[in-house]
Amino acid sequence: MLIQSTLIALSATLAAAVKPLTVKNQFFVDPNDNIFQIVGVAYQPGGSAGYNAALGKDPLSDGDICRRDAAILQILGVNTIRVYNLNPDVNHDECASIFNAAGIYMILDVNSPQVAGSLQNYNPWESYYDTYVNRTFAVVEAFKNYDNTLAFFSGNEVINDASSAGQVPPYMRAVTRDIKNYVAKHCDRKIPVGYSAADVRDVLFDSFEYFTCAEDGKSDDPSRADIFALNSYSWCGDSDMQKSGYVDLVEGFSNTSVPVFYSEYGCNEVKPRMFTEVGAIYGEDFSTVFSGGIVYEYTEEENSYGLVSVNTKDQSVTLLKDFYTLKDQFAKLDWKKIQGVKSAKDGSGPKPPKCDSKLIQSKDFDGNFTLPAMPPNVPKILANGVSPKPSGKLIEVTNFKSKYTVKNADGSVISDLTVKPLSNDESNSPGTNDAKIQSSSSVSSSSGNSTTSGSSSEATSDAKNTSGAAGSAVAMTVPAMAMGAFAIFAGLAL
Repeated sequence: MLIQSTLIALSATLAAAVKPLTVKNQFFVDPNDNIFQIVGVAYQPGGSAGYNAALGKDPLSDGDICRRDAAILQILGVNTIRVYNLNPDVNHDECASIFNAAGIYMILDVNSPQVAGSLQNYNPWESYYDTYVNRTFAVVEAFKNYDNTLAFFSGNEVINDASSAGQVPPYMRAVTRDIKNYVAKHCDRKIPVGYSAADVRDVLFDSFEYFTCAEDGKSDDPSRADIFALNSYSWCGDSDMQKSGYVDLVEGFSNTSVPVFYSEYGCNEVKPRMFTEVGAIYGEDFSTVFSGGIVYEYTEEENSYGLVSVNTKDQSVTLLKDFYTLKDQFAKLDWKKIQGVKSAKDGSGPKPPKCDSKLIQSKDFDGNFTLPAMPPNVPKILANGVSPKPSGKLIEVTNFKSKYTVKNADGSVISDLTVKPLSNDESNSPGTNDAKIQSSSSVSSSSGNSTTSGSSSEATSDAKNTSGAAGSAVAMTVPAMAMGAFAIFAGLAL
């Protein structure tokens, strides 16, 4: 009994495995001053059905589901999840603590497709008002106290064509300003805030320049994005740096003054997916500019990007072919070397350019840096904090065993699936959780992911059928979480 009690106490102590990352120069840095590369997966179990305000349900509200998925993601080798649609009024302590113990950080979208949940990409002034801004602040409040909260996205693909580029930029930068000011006033640490862009080459680099430049050249400009990410699907099948246009991305972001990474990747034109881009993303040429990436997506939905399939009746999970392929690609790399690069002296990285309309190349892009003032009531919310105020904290977790059945692609059950709690300052990496799963060589090419022939094919109906080859104006993108409409009204107590 003494041994058992000691083990339980140890597990509880280890619930706070990862410590907050910081931004140093143009990279994320861990507590040991190593440059941190994101090895991520987009996490939104159930898609639109994963959010239900009436039931108090969102992707991080059920500890048993998070236990199941944290163990699976540990096996895969993930150190970061991106979560798109969150309810700030729901308690997330157990899920955040489970993922923390598993060595997994969270990148969180403050927006949602609900009413008053996001900035419109047309007539954005109509959606930039106090109820919306209050909701973004509430998400910050709900997650600010978790050590594994890595960053907040103030917007996702709000600029996706010339029309939106002509209206959105000043408003999107204003939202970033408001959230950063809230973080500065109400958070105990500086949590990065930034933008997740569509890889639409006509507006991508203008978006990057617009959001990451600094007024008067000062890097502490509150409207300047702390990070910049892109949803890119230009590497399809067994592609390469040139055909995919990746070489253009490395060149285009080579002088970045903030961390740049893929907020989504994983083209599914060729099925099952090959994930040969993994070697490039974490290779030496790429990692000197980029900070890793996030694979789209964890669960299989109608758009066929899933790594696992969830049976919603009994919450059992089956690993799909893409899971094994991605795991194999991760296993090929030397992660101690990749995650062991020491950061340079603070302040030695590229400096942000001074904001100027000359930075903008497209005539359709609004390069006006005079931002709209905060909407009425927002200064009061910023000063006093949101009300009612959500709160979150890491808690002790003593049970790490999955309640639900998890199966290999062949239907065999993975026995004793458990999250492996990590020690302080340790993030998850491939091989950390060595639970025995089916050998990838025994997984048929049709196990859960449909098959296409050749090195490329017609895009699915959920993706824009555009080329990502070098020189193309528009690279492959998919809408990040087109989750449908819900009605939610964020109340204000002013």
